Amino acid sequence: MGLVHFNYEHRWSLDPAKDNTHQFSGFETIGKVFFILDVVLFLSLMVGISIRFITTPTALETSLLHPTEGLFFPCFLLSTSTIISEAALYGISSTGPWLPRALHAVFWVYLCIATLSAIIQFFVLFAGENLPLQSMTPAWVLPIFPAMLVGSLASTLAPSLPADQRIPVLVAGVTCQGLGLTIALLLYPLYFGRLMRYGLPAPAMRPGMFIPVGQMGYTAVALVSISRSIPEGYGYFAANPGAVGSSRMLALWVAIWLWMLGFWFFSVSFIATVTWAASKSFDFNLTWWASVFPNIGWTLATIEIGRELESDGVLWVSSAMTVLLAVVWCLVFAAHARAVFQKKILYPVRD
Repeated sequence: MGLVHFNYEHRWSLDPAKDNTHQFSGFETIGKVFFILDVVLFLSLMVGISIRFITTPTALETSLLHPTEGLFFPCFLLSTSTIISEAALYGISSTGPWLPRALHAVFWVYLCIATLSAIIQFFVLFAGENLPLQSMTPAWVLPIFPAMLVGSLASTLAPSLPADQRIPVLVAGVTCQGLGLTIALLLYPLYFGRLMRYGLPAPAMRPGMFIPVGQMGYTAVALVSISRSIPEGYGYFAANPGAVGSSRMLALWVAIWLWMLGFWFFSVSFIATVTWAASKSFDFNLTWWASVFPNIGWTLATIEIGRELESDGVLWVSSAMTVLLAVVWCLVFAAHARAVFQKKILYPVRD
């Protein structure tokens, strides 16, 4: 998850019309390398987990219905969404017109699967075991994440589509983004209640507290990017020429509001995580990756807000955030690899 989401950092750099002040010449090359690495890693993991489920026929059902492990099934769809976005970013400029048409079809298939997944998985949680409030973590929101990222996917794909196809994609992106954020905001009061009553999560699970940061960040990115992709002079926007400018202005103000909410979540999560780190208890678990991909969304939101405001200061802040995220990604990746080699994770009876 951390690897495939890190590459979202490059999504804003490929449009030549955008500000290139805060980039270097090898930025796009790095993005393409990560894209290839994403695909290789994704396929490798698919093969590995397929072998697990084939050799242990009951493992798939047990995993999906487990009240904790089942929450991480959406990570498969999140990775798929990222690869689709990267195919649009790095592939369309190097291929013929067939790729945008193919990705347009894939977009609608992904939207249907992500929405059905969110409905079915939450129903399974509602109808299954009663989860105590004490066990509530931001991971309870993960089933809605794939639907939420339809907004980010729409904003990436839309610029390559003709106006008659672009409008439905943008509307679908806003619709699903709104669904994801609303479900998250409905669940977070339970999370606050859990923190007030039972205190902070277990030390090793505290990086998971960064998850809400991502939902605020990715929503801000999607709204700003979608508003920028609205085709002027077509359909509703032809009859209402002022709607394009109003939409961009509204998207920017909402993005700034969400950015600050993300900053609050980040600050609380950062203090909690640093407090744990000070204890020098560093047994790796997959929750560590939550210190990467949610903060990428928040960093991208900073970039988009800086571009819309044409603020060089905000863009320099986002550049610093990007460098820090790259460092965190490297540290988490190294810790993950070390845990695998030491057979502390991804090993029989250690799952």
